[in-house]
Amino acid sequence: MPSKKKQATAELNIPKDLLDQLVTGPMSQGDLETMFRSLKKAVIERAMYAEMTGHLGYAAREEKPEAQSNHRNGTSGKTVITDDGPIRIEVPRDREGSYEPQLIGKHERRFTGFDQKIVSMYARGMTVRVQGYLLEM
Repeated sequence: MPSKKKQATAELNIPKDLLDQLVTGPMSQGDLETMFRSLKKAVIERAMYAEMTGHLGYAAREEKPEAQSNHRNGTSGKTVITDDGPIRIEVPRDREGSYEPQLIGKHERRFTGFDQKIVSMYARGMTVRVQGYLLEM
């Protein structure tokens, strides 16, 4: 009898509290897809806000350094095509217009392979390794 090779998978350590918030009861396939799309939107936007923090050198709602002339200037909407269809995201802006998003660049509309990118980030661990992954992106 041929032996089955075990496929290597990344073990995700998702907090039980988070799962309790996401799954409040029985879900249909449509409910599940809607939840995943909302999660994708949240992760993309959080990563872009982190990029903006790295670009400006200070976090949102922190005192701006005196030497820094540039600052956050709201967001602009953008529709991105993913493997699961379009998602409307809010892209942060800076006052000088020097911020160049790395995750989804300016004028880019396609963001395919998102699920694989997220699993790869979790496989590396949710610490400094995620920053390394975003730098590679």
